[in-house]
Amino acid sequence: MQQRKVTWLAATALGLALTGMAMADPAEDTLSVETDDGTIDFVTQTAAPEFLKGHLDTIYSGWLFREDETRALQKDDFDNPAMVFYDRGVDRWNATIGKNGESCAGCHQGPESMAGLRAVMPRVDEKSGKLMIMEDYINNCVTERMGLEKWGTTSNEMKDMLSVISMQSRGEIVNVKIDGAAAPFWEKGKEIYYTRYGQLEMSCANCHEDHYGQMIRADHLSQGQINGFPTYRLKDAGMVSAQQRFVGCVRDTRAETFKAGSDEFKALELYVASRGNGLSVEGVSVRH
Repeated sequence: MQQRKVTWLAATALGLALTGMAMADPAEDTLSVETDDGTIDFVTQTAAPEFLKGHLDTIYSGWLFREDETRALQKDDFDNPAMVFYDRGVDRWNATIGKNGESCAGCHQGPESMAGLRAVMPRVDEKSGKLMIMEDYINNCVTERMGLEKWGTTSNEMKDMLSVISMQSRGEIVNVKIDGAAAPFWEKGKEIYYTRYGQLEMSCANCHEDHYGQMIRADHLSQGQINGFPTYRLKDAGMVSAQQRFVGCVRDTRAETFKAGSDEFKALELYVASRGNGLSVEGVSVRH
């Protein structure tokens, strides 16, 4: 009875909060970044994937839901605070950190060898049949080729390397496969996306599909797209991965969350990534 009372009070409070939310449309802005190799123009809004018909007509990058000052940070690599972590990741890429002096560069040469990978992740590994997120591939190299203990899914080492690899696909269009071997994992991720969790009885869809574009407290709700991850989150003064953000979102519903890197969150990442098919990989972005 006490638990039911707490849940009812939480749901009532949420209802009042949603009732009082104000609308704020995505910004009318375009994202372009000048690099040594020329200008990169990013797709930040486009037609929604066919499977979202009836739910969304247009998909928007989270960048369009941020304040003017935050969006400006991402337009200039010199100002983008995430570039510090990218640079640190490049140093780690080249460092001889393996038990026998192995390095990422020793096998893969430059980071540019990873071009295009971020745009199609997560994916089902052809050899194992397992759904793999980028962190899984990185840890395979760390443990099997370098002889080291695996890195934590949300560790600084992991997020630095995610930053390096993601930057190699910057500007490329997200094109995550959802059919064939990926289909059952995608369906599981979809189920999780629409399932209500926690004392607040909220699903991902409640915020990012039903109420995106609205203000809840001081936050402008986005569609929850992850094409910009890993991202420098100003609130955290550091890099945040998609897996890390999933933990935070579920925790905010006052639920016992799945672990970062769990089968559940891998499936969720596949589904959420597919909702952004057609947007550009932003490399390392900046968010509130």
